Amino acid sequence: MIDALTVFVVDDDEAVRDSLTFLVESNGYTAKTYATAKEFIDSYHADEMPGCLLLDVRMPDMNGFELQRELHNRNITIPIIFISAHGTVPTAVRALKLGAVDFIMKPFNHVALLEKIEHALQIDKIGREAQCRKALIADRIATLTSREQDVMRLIVDGKSAKEIATLLGISNKTVDVHRSHIKEKLGIKSVAELVKMAVSLEPDYH
Repeated sequence: MIDALTVFVVDDDEAVRDSLTFLVESNGYTAKTYATAKEFIDSYHADEMPGCLLLDVRMPDMNGFELQRELHNRNITIPIIFISAHGTVPTAVRALKLGAVDFIMKPFNHVALLEKIEHALQIDKIGREAQCRKALIADRIATLTSREQDVMRLIVDGKSAKEIATLLGISNKTVDVHRSHIKEKLGIKSVAELVKMAVSLEPDYH
C-alpha cells in the first residue's frame, strides 16, 4: 500500500524536528521525523513512501551528504531540500550538484520553505507518475513475441517494411502481420506512437 505524500525530516536537533513537524502538519501535510540518517534509511521504502526529504547537513555518524550519496547508490530519487545553520555557498553548490532540489539556511522563512516543500512534492509526484507510465509500457512490450520485438526495434530505428523483411529474412506480408500485432498489443494506432513509447523507455529499451 502506498502512503500519502509525506515530508520526511532528518535532523539531530529535536527542537528543529518539532518546529518543522508543526509547520508541515499545520499546512495539511504529513510529517515523519528522524534523529539520524541511519534511522531514516533503515525505515524508508521508496516504492511505498512518496514525498520529499528535509535533510540537515551536519549530523553525527552519517551527515546529510553521506545520506544523499547512499540514497543515490540505492537508486532512490526522493527530492531533497537541505537545511543548515552552517551553510556556505560552496556547500549549497555541492548539494545542488549532487541532485538536491534546494538548500535553505536556518533560521528559515516559513513561507519560503513551504513553497520549496510544495515544489519538491510536485517533483516526486510527477516522477512517480512517469515511472508508472514506463512500467505500463514495459509490461505491454513484454507481451510481444521475440520476433515482434525485433520488428518493433527496427521500426523505431526508422526501417521500412522492405528493409525489415530483408534484415529478418521474412516476407513483407509477414512484417505487416507483425506490425498489426504490435499495434494491437500495445494499444496504439501509429508508428509515431510506437516511437514515442520506445523513447519514453530510453535508455532501458533499445
